[in-house]
Amino acid sequence: MTVRQNHPIGVFDSGMGGLSILRALRRGLPNESFIYLGDSARLPYGTKSKETVIAYAKQASEILMEKGIKALVVACNTASGHALDEISEMLAPRPVIGVVKAGSLAAVKASEESGILVLATESTINGGAYEREILSLSPKTKVYGRACPLWVALAEEGHSMPKTSLQELAVPVVRHGIRGFSKTPNTVLLGCTHFPVLASYLTAQLPRGTKLVEAGETVASELDVVLKNNDLLNADSDKSPVVSYIATDNRNRFLKVGQFFLGEKIDHVELVQIGGVGGRQY
Repeated sequence: MTVRQNHPIGVFDSGMGGLSILRALRRGLPNESFIYLGDSARLPYGTKSKETVIAYAKQASEILMEKGIKALVVACNTASGHALDEISEMLAPRPVIGVVKAGSLAAVKASEESGILVLATESTINGGAYEREILSLSPKTKVYGRACPLWVALAEEGHSMPKTSLQELAVPVVRHGIRGFSKTPNTVLLGCTHFPVLASYLTAQLPRGTKLVEAGETVASELDVVLKNNDLLNADSDKSPVVSYIATDNRNRFLKVGQFFLGEKIDHVELVQIGGVGGRQY
């Protein structure tokens, strides 16, 4: 299938945290249409083995490829760290962009001598993707990693809690996540798309002036360049862009939790099946 400028861009994450990336992409590329897939049936990817993450990521990417996408953004940090090469090979010649590279670039630009603390899921930290990428950009930068396995569930469930209850739960969980790093380094990279939801609690536990970095705006800038270089940028501003959503489980939950991350109401979600769970089978 020949990809064209007016075809949509695919975005996928293991759940709904990647909707924050989609929000940044829509701001940076206002003429583009998007299809977002949240693999909510198999959330989280961050506790899975590398082999499982690769298999899941390829299945999710295949669904989006069959929808006629012209490019793919891997908004899941774990999939970006473990499966980007495999996805890129499968989708070629469509360009594929991962959030690990974009987040690393943003962190390096913001960092100072004290280095960078990467907060991410267990699989992302253990895989070392951020450390490798940051050091390839800035070999002398000190890179520290901390796995925060409880944060994804807390971010996904936070929408349904009263603010006081969320605060009572989030403060000790966040404090435990950054134990030993309360003073340095000065730059903290949120290496999971779910974590920006907890940014206010994290900021309160860190010294004033600590920089929190995420990948959204950098991904949008990188995607803009890639689309231009591949003659895929949609320059037609006369037609309204279309954004559609796919979930692999629990459509109603996606509608409710999704708007928490996206910042606006979601009207419709298509349900598909992967690996025996969900709606229409793939």
